[in-house]
Amino acid sequence: MNIYDFKIKAQDGSEVALSDYKGKVLLIVNTATGCGFTPQYDELQDLYELHQKDGLEILDFPCNQFGEQAPGSDEEIHSFCTGRYGITFPQFAKIDVNGENAIPLYKYLTEHTTFAGFSGPMGLILKPVVKKMDKDYKNNGNIKWNFTKFLIDRSGEVVARFEPTESLDKVKAKVEEVL
Repeated sequence: MNIYDFKIKAQDGSEVALSDYKGKVLLIVNTATGCGFTPQYDELQDLYELHQKDGLEILDFPCNQFGEQAPGSDEEIHSFCTGRYGITFPQFAKIDVNGENAIPLYKYLTEHTTFAGFSGPMGLILKPVVKKMDKDYKNNGNIKWNFTKFLIDRSGEVVARFEPTESLDKVKAKVEEVL
C-alpha cells in the first residue's frame, strides 16, 4: 500500500484519486487560515512556482482541529488563500487529520512516520500547547499542529515529515533532492 491507493475529497465534493498524481513529487500539508504558521502559504506558493514544472505538486488540506484556526466553509477558505496568498496549488475539502474522523490518507501518513521534533523559537511556544493536548506527543505519529508537511517521492512512498516549525529552506532542500 502507498499514497496512490487513497482517494480524497475535492472542495466541490467530488472524489480525487491520488493515483492521478503518479510520477509526481508530492508535498502534503494540513493547513489553517488563522494560524501563526499561515504565512507559510507565501513560501509554499514560491516553492510550487519554482518546481511545479519539475513535477512537484503541493496538496493542501485545511483542518480545523488545532485551535479551531480554519473556520469557514471550503469555499471561504479557498477564497482567503487565493486572495491573500495567491495560491495556485490544489486545495481539498476540510478534513480531520487525527482521531476517529481522520481521513484514511492521514491515518496512513501518521502510522508511517514519527514526530520529527519542534525547532526554533516557535517550537518553544508550541511545545507546552501540544503537551497539554497529548502528554505523549513525542512518542507518536499524530499530527501536532497546522502546517505539518509530508514529502512523497515519485513512487508514492513517504520520504520525509516536517513539523510546522521546520524551516521552509530545509523543506525546499529536501524537495529538490527528491525531485
